[in-house]
Amino acid sequence: MTTAAQSPEEFMRLDSQRLIASQTIKFGLVPTSVDEEDEGSRRCAWNGGSVLQERRRYEWALEGETIRKELMELLSSRHEKLSVPITLWPGVHVEGEVFQLPSPSDLHSAAHEYTNQMFFSSTTPQFIEENLILQIEAGEQGQVPILIIKRNYAVREEKQDQHWHDPAIVILHSSYKSKECLRALLKNYATRGYVAIGVDSRHHGQRAASKTAYSDALVSAWKNSKEMPFIFDTAWDLVKLMDYLTSRDDIDSKRIGILGISLGGMHTWFAATLDPRYAVVVPIIGVQNFGWAIKNDKWHARVASIPHAFEIAAKDFGKKSIDSKVVSTVLDKIAPGLIDQFDSQHTIPAIAPRPLLILNGKEDPRCPIDGLEFTIDKTKKIYADYGFPHNFKFIAEPNMGHYPSSSMLHEASCWFDKFLEPQVSH
Repeated sequence: MTTAAQSPEEFMRLDSQRLIASQTIKFGLVPTSVDEEDEGSRRCAWNGGSVLQERRRYEWALEGETIRKELMELLSSRHEKLSVPITLWPGVHVEGEVFQLPSPSDLHSAAHEYTNQMFFSSTTPQFIEENLILQIEAGEQGQVPILIIKRNYAVREEKQDQHWHDPAIVILHSSYKSKECLRALLKNYATRGYVAIGVDSRHHGQRAASKTAYSDALVSAWKNSKEMPFIFDTAWDLVKLMDYLTSRDDIDSKRIGILGISLGGMHTWFAATLDPRYAVVVPIIGVQNFGWAIKNDKWHARVASIPHAFEIAAKDFGKKSIDSKVVSTVLDKIAPGLIDQFDSQHTIPAIAPRPLLILNGKEDPRCPIDGLEFTIDKTKKIYADYGFPHNFKFIAEPNMGHYPSSSMLHEASCWFDKFLEPQVSH
């Protein structure tokens, strides 16, 4: 309520700063000027800027909080009845890499290639590996298998502070893969001073009942299972995972990043939208605009990656082949709101002002970059209006399709090191 001592402009400024602070101070971020030469309405210093600039910041913050609340309400409506007190117990070590049908592509090989290119000294540290099960809700899919790899600081000699908290990275696999496929990448981050965490997505890895578990779950969701296995259910798991990670005494709760590849990139995108505790965010070949793809007849490659639910839906509609109507109807059933309310132009900007790096292939048919133009332009503007223009970066790698190249993984590594600042002595 505006008091006599406050003008409407003063009240709006204070209210704006309170809301924006919820998005910034918790991460220790310090706004800077967007344009040092413009001292007027374009200036974004924390206590400076015009009333118009403050209004923009407030509107962006409010929009982000609103989309976060709406998405959380959707997920809660499906999961709260199944929720149980979070419990933890020992898991089992899984040898090798667990795949599902169809036969795996070579997406996971980039992690090996990138890791092999890294320089390791002759005193490369040994690792501590933890295999855990996090029970977050009733049923088998409510059991989240976790693989944690971190450096073994023998007697903590390398750390003067016995209560040192390291930054952490959650790394998420692509479709039909498992957390074990990312072991090389997890070790890469652990070597550099991170607590590295791999998670099996729903109906993948240790959560897969068969070699066709993920495909079967998508079909079941189309047939009324109430599950949302394509993206949203695993995003919910990642919010619950954060509750556990922030309770560990070896992790700095303010320095937890998240990275995902392909389907894992989508999980990364939506987990970060839902949970501001993910402080630094890097989706790789995962961000697209679903609504644009349907309107512009660019949905074929995405559908081809998870075809069976769409094929069955087409038959249910009495059609000989999949068309845009089938695609939009199926997506709205298995991931409600994905093609409109929760599409990228609404949810990607909600990550601001946290550091966000989006890495795509310029020729990727599953994530066509033409459809991201509005999303990227809007997100750039929001980061600028917040005063953090350098916290957002979009890279579309030339001549690259749907593949996480070594250069993408290197860019991601540099991004995390810049903002999470791991400290390792060699």
